[in-house]
Amino acid sequence: MAGKPLLDVRALYKSFGKLEVLKGVDLAVAEKELVFVIGPSGSGKSTLLRCCNRLEEPSDGAIYVDGEEITAKLADLNAIRRGIGMVFQSFNLYPHMTAEGNVMLALRKVLKQPKAEARERALAALERVGLSDKADSYPNQLSGGQQQRVAIARALALEPKMVLFDEPTSALDPELVGSVLEVMRSLREAGMTMLVVSHEMRFARDAADRVVFMDGGNIVEQGPPEAIFGNPQHPRTRDFVSQIAR
Repeated sequence: MAGKPLLDVRALYKSFGKLEVLKGVDLAVAEKELVFVIGPSGSGKSTLLRCCNRLEEPSDGAIYVDGEEITAKLADLNAIRRGIGMVFQSFNLYPHMTAEGNVMLALRKVLKQPKAEARERALAALERVGLSDKADSYPNQLSGGQQQRVAIARALALEPKMVLFDEPTSALDPELVGSVLEVMRSLREAGMTMLVVSHEMRFARDAADRVVFMDGGNIVEQGPPEAIFGNPQHPRTRDFVSQIAR
């Protein structure tokens, strides 16, 4: 990797009681890189993502974003989360607010922006995800795919350095998945740094710069998509890839 990584995870451990979920993970993500994390359920993928913006507290290790240690004791959590957008499996939209209102909320609460400025940025973010015509719609008037795109717009409105995606399409009907992946593809083309946990293997093959395979709380193997899917070196990766290819 050329230059300093934007995200640098070093010897990361996470336990829940006696259950050790992450066992010394090292991962670096370069600016503008799209890194896909794959692996069986329970391998630690989502926990890794949640540690990267301190939704989960690591048990040990350090995480740096743009050279700053976000796991330091006095790290400003609000500033950290402004710089790292997060898109979840569930959309987490407020049902009583319009799409525009949902996107504006963080701008008003977190950035303390005046209403007019927040509205302008919210509309620009909705336009980026192809939903400027749905600004006045409430979540129950939107499809699951549209709701997830509003959630992506909400993350983008804060102008983060990178966005983490945790299974962004797994709650969607199959025919709605494409619209969300299209937005992610356009973000990649615009140079957004992204760390994605997903089962969308075809998208990983087409769009990822690098694929990371996790199993049992460790990174077992990583490399370009063609290497991981076409010629995996580790027996565990080979087994997983052969299962998903069926």
